[in-house]
Amino acid sequence: MYKAVMIGGSAGSFQVVSKILNALPENFPLPVFLCLHRLKHIRSGFVEALSIKSNIPVIEPNDKELVKAGRAYLAPANYHMYIELGNRIALSTEEQVNHSRPSIDLSFITAAQAYREGLVGIILSGANKDGALGIKKIHDLKGLTIVQDPLDCQVKTMTEAAINTSPVDYVLKTSGIIDFLLKLK
Repeated sequence: MYKAVMIGGSAGSFQVVSKILNALPENFPLPVFLCLHRLKHIRSGFVEALSIKSNIPVIEPNDKELVKAGRAYLAPANYHMYIELGNRIALSTEEQVNHSRPSIDLSFITAAQAYREGLVGIILSGANKDGALGIKKIHDLKGLTIVQDPLDCQVKTMTEAAINTSPVDYVLKTSGIIDFLLKLK
């Protein structure tokens, strides 16, 4: 039924993403895309930090890389990450969107177009409104949308923007997000 999971986050999302990756089993059946804001001048250490607690491989993809199940694809620092039809990832250094590169909106919108009702989109803690239009696109194309409960966030601007922009299927705390993803097995 579901074909991919897309997670977007910014300030305060690193610990949540770490908990999610730690909970997913090594045979998790879907690809997981991670579009997380981070400082563009820090190019190493982020993948390694996420990999330490992850049961699935965490990879910064190359341009045109073929998507495989059971892997987490982290948008590289200072690149937009697009999900293309044909199950490939494309990278771009086009203009920033919402003062961000990678842009959560761009990743979410392209993933929604590629996977449609087969996509699960998740917005986590963050300090700007990036991702709100992306979660709306996922909803409009019949994907499933989850927003971290603003009361569970370190910074709730991003999750509140998503909730105020589009109807969402679930507003969940971190433990609820993990429980949902584990049922996708």
